[in-house]
Amino acid sequence: MNRKLAYFILPVVIVFTFFVGFETSNLLNKSTVENTARNKNTSSINNRGVDMDLFWEVWDLISQKYIKENAVIPKNMVYGAIKGMAASLEDPYTVFMDPVETKDFELNLNGDLEGIGAELTIQNQALTIVSVLRDTPAEKAGLRPNDIIFKIDDEITSDMTLPSAIQKIRGKAGTIVKLTILRKGDPKPFDVSIKRANIQIASVSYNELGNGIHYIVLNHFSDKTSDELNEVIQKILLKDPKGIILDLRSNGGGYLDIAVDILSDFIKGKKTVVYIHKRGAENEPMQTDGSSRLADIPAVVLINGGSASASEIVAGAFQDLNRGILIGERSFGKGSVQEYEKFKDGSSLRITIAKWLTPNKKDIDEVGIKPDIEVKLTEDDYKNKRDPQLDEAVKYLKSVIKG
Repeated sequence: MNRKLAYFILPVVIVFTFFVGFETSNLLNKSTVENTARNKNTSSINNRGVDMDLFWEVWDLISQKYIKENAVIPKNMVYGAIKGMAASLEDPYTVFMDPVETKDFELNLNGDLEGIGAELTIQNQALTIVSVLRDTPAEKAGLRPNDIIFKIDDEITSDMTLPSAIQKIRGKAGTIVKLTILRKGDPKPFDVSIKRANIQIASVSYNELGNGIHYIVLNHFSDKTSDELNEVIQKILLKDPKGIILDLRSNGGGYLDIAVDILSDFIKGKKTVVYIHKRGAENEPMQTDGSSRLADIPAVVLINGGSASASEIVAGAFQDLNRGILIGERSFGKGSVQEYEKFKDGSSLRITIAKWLTPNKKDIDEVGIKPDIEVKLTEDDYKNKRDPQLDEAVKYLKSVIKG
């Protein structure tokens, strides 16, 4: 993964200067870890008003006295310390991941994994479903955005980190995981047993709905999305399109530059579609490239509570630039930017480095984007697999096409 500036809906991370640059071989050897770190970093950290003697005192006590000697693994102690520092920021999007967690994260971002097909975050100290991917075990089991996962296989989740919770939910295809769910409006928690599956998620799917209306579903913003969408656009342009529905529901986000690429085809000319605000810096505008292949075709964007991050960048630009209307439900509300760094031993860090703002410089973090036409799905809609949000989008475009 060579993209550094990215939007993720899953948590992120800050690395502690003290551990940066350690190679795997260093982590495996206790004396090397101690001597190198103490000699190299103590003075610089002390200059910041931090006394590292306490850290090493605890390290030594654990190493010398903990009853289960074989459980004292220097590498794991280092990883645990870094994770603790990330957690101290109380930012669910700043996360350190060990090599196993990093591999899982990259598989998830590229749409190839074994699990249930739901994107998660920690919200208000609760393990929360952000989005449920289409045609996955999670969707078939009836899970929804904003459901809280109270237990995983009878283990309470309140003390779990996000990566550890994700690891517990994932597993070999064909095996079962039991989730205890808390849902707004339901008086009691309920259990759902879900069979894990191999999940390969196409980032783009496409269908014709008749009357010249074309329906594009974006599931996430990955490395593959621009190429896949380009193929769809080429097909659409051969068919005299009258209207386009861009479905961003339950799309938890992905890469920033992919969101801007997609907007380049929908927005006329070179326009600022998002601002990036870093610490101590001016707002940095990001512009479309002017390709504008779909810019003159009436468009509707569908959003819901699972539309987050890069999805909200696209939706916010459509709304602020009056490019098309938004239909559905208020989006998730993730207005922060994370940078992804991968280290030599396979571990990684996602760290919040900025906020992003819409073209009108609105901050949507923890607020979300309100659609122009609100259409909520009812319990009856879920049970009968009705989609009044899509129906409303088709109805709106037909009225525009007729003039």
